[in-house]
Amino acid sequence: MSKYEPLWEYLQKDANETIKLTFADIKKIISIDIDHSFLTYKKDAKKYGYTVGKISLKEEHIQFSKI
Repeated sequence: MSKYEPLWEYLQKDANETIKLTFADIKKIISIDIDHSFLTYKKDAKKYGYTVGKISLKEEHIQFSKI
């Protein structure tokens, strides 16, 4: 199980077509700060019905879209 598994499960339970989560929101979900490894694991979101869209380091948020 990856450290991002709780995030993917959270997304899977959401009914919205698009979800924008701040880095702080993600930290609450996975209990750790998001780090560079996210870029490697982001492909796993597809298994849960979402793609990773815009990642804004300046605004500290990530947008997810339902497949």
